[in-house]
Amino acid sequence: MKQLNLGFLTPYSGVYPFYSAHLVTGWMVGMGLDPARQRTVQVLPEFTKGGGPKATTEAAKKLLFFNQADVLSGLINYKSLPSLMPVVEAQRKLGFFFDMGELIPDHSAISPDIFYASHQIWQSEYALGRWAQKRFGNAGHIVMPIYESGYHLANSFQQGAFGAGAQELRVTILPDNPGNTSALDLTEFFAEIERNPPPYVHAIFVGDMGTRFLHAWKESRFHKKVPLTVVETMAYEDILDDVKHLELELYSALTWMKEDERKENKLFVKTFESKAQQPANIYGLMGYEAGLVWKELLPYAQTGDWDKVKAQLFTNTIRGPRGEKGFHPSSGLGLPVSNIVKLHTTTLKINKIILDQGEGIRHDDASLQIIHKENVSGWQNPFLCI
Repeated sequence: MKQLNLGFLTPYSGVYPFYSAHLVTGWMVGMGLDPARQRTVQVLPEFTKGGGPKATTEAAKKLLFFNQADVLSGLINYKSLPSLMPVVEAQRKLGFFFDMGELIPDHSAISPDIFYASHQIWQSEYALGRWAQKRFGNAGHIVMPIYESGYHLANSFQQGAFGAGAQELRVTILPDNPGNTSALDLTEFFAEIERNPPPYVHAIFVGDMGTRFLHAWKESRFHKKVPLTVVETMAYEDILDDVKHLELELYSALTWMKEDERKENKLFVKTFESKAQQPANIYGLMGYEAGLVWKELLPYAQTGDWDKVKAQLFTNTIRGPRGEKGFHPSSGLGLPVSNIVKLHTTTLKINKIILDQGEGIRHDDASLQIIHKENVSGWQNPFLCI
């Protein structure tokens, strides 16, 4: 049978430098292939620098025209789509892209030739905003740096809170220091919540800056006095491992938990960890979900029946480690259930208690349209690719 050539757009990430290896390993494992020995799929990685539209589109052209990729995949930001989409559609090729869900899909992201394995972080932010309003009350305070403010994460949290009855949300965007992009000046933020004590704080940080914020929060007088909710990427175990000795107490919303006892999740964790020789993580999960659907599509792809492959991707959903998932915006991409969790860290362990569950919301829900109207700029690199 014909080998499947998979062109893989790969931007740089200082936060998760090995994300592409985890995505590809998870994909092969989901298809039932041995990542180290399989010859069914040839992966053709192409570096896209920071993942902006120009570098992404140039890499896509090289993969499609020069390398003759059958499928164009990899990690993208939706803001690359206006230049990327015509390249895919002109060749009648198939795009199957990964994204962390830092942006809510809009009409510009919809094409009959392009599909998405989206993590949909905006969904967990929306669910956490609803829950925080109901649990802690009105006028919470969001804190984030310039980078994190350039996506739809805070907007989604806000819309969740407003949908649950919030009348007010305060926001602090930390001052930018061009001479030192890693600077973390929380002086004015702490002064503000001292002046106007909020019922809770919601923090949106990535990477090292997130762990440094948690250090500062623990040293402040607000720890355990003001409830702290955090974006889910701050609650991943590989991030909290660096600060678990601080004995933190915080809340988050997670669409996937390694401890989930459903059989599909236990199979994923066991198989991925035995093949990858490292802990299961969110990128391995995203790849694995893609592999589950491509296991079904492979016979059509190998015979070149791309119309059949696309038709299947339009309608097919998989039942994976975290439930049902779809791959085209017209199907809603699946509506994830977010587990609202309370986390307490100790030197030995990260304890998680599920307090509630938040239902997913369709990306084209009328209540979310204001986000597209108000957030028209923003960063062009994929989330966590800094």
